[in-house]
Amino acid sequence: MNDINTNIDKKKLLKVIITRAPLSFVMMALLFFLPARTINYWEAWVFLAILFIPAAFVLIYLYREDPELLVKRMKMREKQKEQKLLQLFSSLFFIAMFLVPGFDKYYGWSSVPLWLKLFSTALVLLGYIMFFVVLRQNRYASRVIEIQDKQKVIDTGLYSVIRHPMYDAVLVLYGFAPLALGSYWALIGDIIILFILIFRIVNEEKVLMRELEGYTEYMKKVRYRLIPGLW
Repeated sequence: MNDINTNIDKKKLLKVIITRAPLSFVMMALLFFLPARTINYWEAWVFLAILFIPAAFVLIYLYREDPELLVKRMKMREKQKEQKLLQLFSSLFFIAMFLVPGFDKYYGWSSVPLWLKLFSTALVLLGYIMFFVVLRQNRYASRVIEIQDKQKVIDTGLYSVIRHPMYDAVLVLYGFAPLALGSYWALIGDIIILFILIFRIVNEEKVLMRELEGYTEYMKKVRYRLIPGLW
C-alpha cells in the first residue's frame, strides 16, 4: 500500500481498511452472482462467509497487534519485473476462475454432491486458518516479493517443515474453492494455480538467495518448498 508508510498512521490505515474491505466483498460477490444470474446461490454465500468473516477478525487482530504487518499485506505493487507480469496474469486468471462457477450454476454443467461441497468448504476454511497461522509465525510475510529492513530467515513452526507454507495455504484455499462453489469445470483452474505458485516460488527464491542473509543455508536445512517429500 503506497499511501501508508512504516511509521503507521493508524487512522489512515483504518480508512483504507474501511474502503477496501466492503469493495472487495462486493467485487467478489459480483463475480459469482452476475454469471449465475441469481442470488439464490447458497454455495457462493457460504464461500463468501468463509472468506470474509475470518478476514474481518484477522484485520482487527493485525490492526490492533501488528499494524506494520497489515500494511505489508496490503501492498499490491511488485518490484520484480517477472512478478509484475505474473501479478497481471494472476489477477486476470483469478477473475476468470471465479466467473466459471457462476456460469456453471446457471447452465447446470456440474452436479457436485452435497457432502463434497461441504468437505471442500471445510478445507477452504482450513486453508484460511493456515494462512493466519503463517502470518503469526512470520511477520515478514509481505504480499509482494521484497527484502525488508532487518529481515531475517524464519525457520521455526511451519517453516521448519516447508519453505513456503503461505503458498500451501493458498493452494488449499483456492484449490478446493471450485468444489465448494459446486463446479467441476472450475477445477481446470487448479492446474494453472499450481504453475503460478511454482513460477512465483522459483523467482522468489532467487531473490531470497541473493539478498537475504542465511537463506541459502536455510534451503539446505529445509529441503522442500511446497509439498513435503515431493518438491
